[in-house]
Amino acid sequence: MKTPLLEVQNLNAWYGSTQALFGVSFTLNEGEITTILGANGAGKTTTLRSMCQTVRTSGSIKFAGAAIDGRSTDDIVRRGIAHVPDGRGTFTALSVEENLRLGAYVRKDKQAVEEDIERMYQTFPRLKERFRQQAGTLSGGEQQMLAISRALMLRPKLLLLDEPSFGLAPLIVLEIFQILRRINETEKVSMLLVEQNASLALDLATHAYLLETGTVVMSGPADEISKDEGVRKAYLGY
Repeated sequence: MKTPLLEVQNLNAWYGSTQALFGVSFTLNEGEITTILGANGAGKTTTLRSMCQTVRTSGSIKFAGAAIDGRSTDDIVRRGIAHVPDGRGTFTALSVEENLRLGAYVRKDKQAVEEDIERMYQTFPRLKERFRQQAGTLSGGEQQMLAISRALMLRPKLLLLDEPSFGLAPLIVLEIFQILRRINETEKVSMLLVEQNASLALDLATHAYLLETGTVVMSGPADEISKDEGVRKAYLGY
């Protein structure tokens, strides 16, 4: 029996007076990767922001069985939800290693933090080569690796990923997605992935939801969604 980690029911979200999500519902099971697909403006990023409560919402959001809607963002982070936002979100004036240490700011296990920094360097060797380098001087791919590493320093139960492929060369994108798959399989980190590259997302994910204008219009196992003729034509290009 699969255990739900994230349960979202009838989620609405607003930016000021403008409503962006309309009754969105979905479930993410423990240890799985779920992807949210859709065109620009469909509400994908807003869905991730809603999980962190950085936008105004109504509806029910449960994480590990406990309600988190209405909680502070800091409290949600402490419960084990890490967010890799669109645009990387690295602290550009700080070094690579300072960024990693910031990712572990809620942790008290200092020795384990040091071990995890080394683990991040093993996972992303390029960061080890640049550990003293200012994050803002890294390439786009290196900044994305740093953003993912910084989020993993929380030791999250759930990783929220917003467009990890955006603006990156295809080979770098493949490398990052291979690493994400390995992290999911070996460390059992659940992931909620928002991604414009539908083909990559469906290949990585277990389950998929399709958003259109803030509403879920299709959901199912990722391999079944990838075979849908409408999805293939609109998002996969064949």
